[in-house]
Amino acid sequence: MSLWKDNTAARQTPTPTPELKEPTRFDAASKPEFAANPVPAPVARADHSAARKESLIAADITIEGKIEGGGSVRIAGKFKGDVNVQGDLTIEPGAKLTGSVRADKVSIAGELEGNVEEASLVTLLETGVVIGDLHAGSLSVAAGARVRGQAEFGWDENSSKGAKQRIGQRVESGTPS
Repeated sequence: MSLWKDNTAARQTPTPTPELKEPTRFDAASKPEFAANPVPAPVARADHSAARKESLIAADITIEGKIEGGGSVRIAGKFKGDVNVQGDLTIEPGAKLTGSVRADKVSIAGELEGNVEEASLVTLLETGVVIGDLHAGSLSVAAGARVRGQAEFGWDENSSKGAKQRIGQRVESGTPS
């Protein structure tokens, strides 16, 4: 006795199966666009990473030494030494820098005891104090700021020396040249 049923007598013809279609492929590059709420593309910005790097001397820090580099420096504490940077120098209110300065732009809201030897712009804010000489392309002084020293601005290096020589000649000779 067999457990299965023999269907050899009633064999049916197989029905043709529909051809299998290859599934539709989507390329990653062709994404659907949604026009309902377009998201604005981010604005391309120039890389100013070197200009944006800023070192900070915090308010509770006192450092003695020399600062040189290509970035910017912000002093909120106390620093004794020379600062020579290609970026900007900011002296915060309550901060004190004792030494000479060479920077692109100098902003003084604290105290500077020393000379600004070279800067394109010196901004002296209302709480700022300078005890020393300023040599800059431009100078901005807010009401309330204090300076004890000489300020020389608006001259390039060559015309500044020429003006000093002409002034010196007039004083020595006693007659205008």
